[in-house]
Amino acid sequence: MPVQNKESHIALFIDSDNISYRAIEGIINELSKYGIVNIRQAYGNWTKENLKNWEEKLLELAIKPIQQFDYSKNKNATDILMTIDAIDMLHTKKIDAFAFATSDSDFTPVVMRVQAEGIKVYGFGEKKTPKPFMAACSQFIFTENLMSNADSKSPAPEEKIQPKRKSREEMRKDSWLVNLLQNAVEQTMEDDGWANLADIGQYINNNSSFSPINYGYKKLSQLIDQIDLFDIYVDENSKQMSIRDKRYSS
Repeated sequence: MPVQNKESHIALFIDSDNISYRAIEGIINELSKYGIVNIRQAYGNWTKENLKNWEEKLLELAIKPIQQFDYSKNKNATDILMTIDAIDMLHTKKIDAFAFATSDSDFTPVVMRVQAEGIKVYGFGEKKTPKPFMAACSQFIFTENLMSNADSKSPAPEEKIQPKRKSREEMRKDSWLVNLLQNAVEQTMEDDGWANLADIGQYINNNSSFSPINYGYKKLSQLIDQIDLFDIYVDENSKQMSIRDKRYSS
């Protein structure tokens, strides 16, 4: 549900300790739907052996590595520096949206701070990411759905991991998803019970961190069609899609 202008400027902050290098290309491709990712910074202690696979991706995708040594075994100095830089850019640069690639809930306060300024925040992390961080983001996408199998160079299309689509039955059992969709339709529908898909998408975007990608669908319209809880009408002239809850169909 892209809502940003294509010329919007996006700042991407990457927690290299908590994000796989195999997901970063997919993250940037996803963000490119919303604007230009003109600031790309990856944080970590680059002297560590476990980060060596990042080097090629940093060069290939023009990502600036930010070095942060570990001052203490029990404290993550990388998180602190990443937070400081994000808040600094919030006040010194013209940024239309922020993106945080991390599975660490410690970034929840900075996400909420950015959101308080009326700026959207896109989150990317593994499925183990704590719910408070996911909920704080304008939209959150699981990196498992964006991974590539290739360890070097740009993967061919067939090497991309295709996220498994949730079946109709699986999605209908997801009470959070069902309630989200039904409530979005109810809040945006006209007197005749029909709601415009664009209005539904905007309402969902404003009220949750939902992304259809987490269910294996590129577009909200595809997910709605598959879950089959709504009547669908497409205007022949405008090609706009409208949705009506089947529970209220006459």
